[in-house]
Amino acid sequence: MEIPLLRDIVIILGLSVLIVLLFYRFKLPSILGLLITGVLVGPHGMNLIHSHEGVELLAEIGIIFLLFVIGVEFSLKGLSSIKGIVIGGGMMQVFGTIIVVTSVAYSFGISLASAVFLGFLFSMSSTAIVLKMMHELGEITSPHGRVSVAILIFQDIIVVPMMLLVPILAGASENPVESLIILAVKVLVTVVAVILLARYLVPVLFKQIVRTKSRELFILSVVVLCFATAWLTSLSGLSLALGAFFAGLIISESDYSHQAAANILPFREIFISIFFVSIGMLLDISFFLDNIILIVIISIAVMLLKMFVIGLSVYLLRFSPTTVIMTSLSLFQVGEFAFLLSAVGMSYKLLSVENYQLFLAVSIISMGITPFIINLSPKITSFLQHRLLPSNVRTRLRSLAMIKAESSKKERETFNDHLVIVGYGVNGENLAKAARYAGISYVIVELDPNIFEKAKANNEPVVYGDAKEETILKHINIQNARIVVIAISAPEATRQIVRMIRVFTETTHVIVRTRYLREVDEILKLGADEVIPEEFETSVEIFIHVLKNYLVPNGEIQNFVNEIRSGNYEKLRNYSAGFKDLPNAHLSMPGMEISTIKVLRGGNSIVGKTIMESGLRSNYGVTVLAIKRGEKYLTEIGPEDEIELNDILYIFGRPSSITAINKFLTL
Repeated sequence: MEIPLLRDIVIILGLSVLIVLLFYRFKLPSILGLLITGVLVGPHGMNLIHSHEGVELLAEIGIIFLLFVIGVEFSLKGLSSIKGIVIGGGMMQVFGTIIVVTSVAYSFGISLASAVFLGFLFSMSSTAIVLKMMHELGEITSPHGRVSVAILIFQDIIVVPMMLLVPILAGASENPVESLIILAVKVLVTVVAVILLARYLVPVLFKQIVRTKSRELFILSVVVLCFATAWLTSLSGLSLALGAFFAGLIISESDYSHQAAANILPFREIFISIFFVSIGMLLDISFFLDNIILIVIISIAVMLLKMFVIGLSVYLLRFSPTTVIMTSLSLFQVGEFAFLLSAVGMSYKLLSVENYQLFLAVSIISMGITPFIINLSPKITSFLQHRLLPSNVRTRLRSLAMIKAESSKKERETFNDHLVIVGYGVNGENLAKAARYAGISYVIVELDPNIFEKAKANNEPVVYGDAKEETILKHINIQNARIVVIAISAPEATRQIVRMIRVFTETTHVIVRTRYLREVDEILKLGADEVIPEEFETSVEIFIHVLKNYLVPNGEIQNFVNEIRSGNYEKLRNYSAGFKDLPNAHLSMPGMEISTIKVLRGGNSIVGKTIMESGLRSNYGVTVLAIKRGEKYLTEIGPEDEIELNDILYIFGRPSSITAINKFLTL
């Protein structure tokens, strides 16, 4: 028996793979490939899809997963801290766009009701695209990322009353005031329910689920929570997407939120891809080609108009010029909720068929160009700041930014130049105690729920999750860690963690504890810098390597080891006793560090040049201490020594300078 929806899924996903792969070869955004896939398979293209309702349902599931992950990224406390941006920035952006679009549309002879409705549509931005891009670029917690998400949250909420206002605009509603009062009550009840669930029920429930150590049960529970909350909010007259966001907020208050997001991401990627295909399916390609000039003109006008309104809104919130410009360059497109709203408007005849196709074309163009603009936004922002703004304006805005940065600095928890401990067993616990004594910033990643609770009880900086998951590594800022120590007993998991760490960073020093000597070579080949078999004195040996990387003098390291061994490890077992008889170790030179970087690119400007000609000192402020070339070490470095491809440079300088030269030499 043939299943039409299954056939359509195979066509959509199969063609998407081919087109996205082609786009990847030409370094074009995957989102644009998905939109073009929709145009090709849709009713105005090759008409390959038969079960349109089924595809729309799958697209809706993609939106649910997307909003759930967004909610997980925010805690209720975090959302409360940006309520001013959500309300203030969101209101200024949405109502400002509505006023400007309504005025322009009305001046071109469109009826007032239809003009206001067009304002509704163009005030929406794409949560799916913007959040996907920001997740990929790691900018979700940046200043412009937080402002963008806040405005998007307001848009996602305001779309519900907009839908209720459509009948009023069309003159079809009997009692609009009563409808608005009922809506306000529903939202209030939903918010109260979310707060109660997040603080009292869900953390306790997930604690019991995690204790079973069943990955299947954990994933199932997360999906049930997501869909159940979305379903209940839809029953109350609110949107499914808003319910999914609330579900994410609920689980964000638990200790297991990052692992939940990591498990949901694969589902989100599949279904959100179908969503973008479904958007492309709506476009009439013949209409698009016949009116291409008009569509391009309107698209440019809409995008510039939205950038102006968004920029003005963020400026009035007293953010830095960088945040103002980058937020404008993130939210200028038309969003997916506008498509849902446009369908309601069509049913009430607020949009003609021609205007609907114009709206679709403009929206898809703005969506398609968004990835390019967001990727180029740092360069565009730099150009606008240094070339177009008067110096006195830049100075004034910079002072406002400093005030804003100071007030928000305390709200953001970041990891930088830190030690990552994977596993809080005996070795991990001892290493954490020694790191705390030495004043080294560290974070622990632990998957076992019982050990995780033990670490929490010890007031350790611990994150629940699987260290081989991309989401967990991003959360602990693995690319900025100085050292990672993997101290778990699972050989396969250890190998996977090493592989994933090397996807993020080539410079972080990775130390692995393993049970058997025969595993050493394989783990080293995967990218570990040092592998210590369990037969060694694991805890002591690992921390000796850590102290050496922090440039502690050898004499002080030896004193430390002697004290530990002479006390039969008593000091490691009893942290409260302290290490009072040890000298005070100054672990690093403030603001400076030593790092190793491999020269991987043959086309960059330093290969084949001397140390002096390379500009490493003059352009980046770093000093080359030594070079490893093959199996040889060149320790007496002079300005005339040449740099060759695959050299490993031992350099000394500020962390920011080392990060900059690392990107240049390895990307």
